[in-house]
Amino acid sequence: MWSSVCEGNDRHVIMRAFDLLELDGKDLRREPLERRKVLLMRLLARARIGLEVNDHIAEAGDVVFRDACQLGFEGIVSKRTGSRYVSGHSRDWLKFKNPAAPAVKGEAEEDWGEERWR
Repeated sequence: MWSSVCEGNDRHVIMRAFDLLELDGKDLRREPLERRKVLLMRLLARARIGLEVNDHIAEAGDVVFRDACQLGFEGIVSKRTGSRYVSGHSRDWLKFKNPAAPAVKGEAEEDWGEERWR
């Protein structure tokens, strides 16, 4: 699973992998998050520039979210330690969006209209 980050301009893009669901034909969705992360790190250790593993931050969610907002990130995804992958919504995988981030504002304006968002 991937997310992309533009660094300064469109000429430098970094793809960040944050989970690994299959490797060499083996389904990893039932493996704990920590095992999937280790396998992902090993896989991408030899990767080319521009392909990285998204680090795990073991801090309180509210602290990480506040820091992410201050850095201008779109938000955070929190995964429960030891969790298995589940498709769709899950209490083990929560997404928190930064309402001040331009992409989130644009999404809200599309959904609700510009005047309601302000």
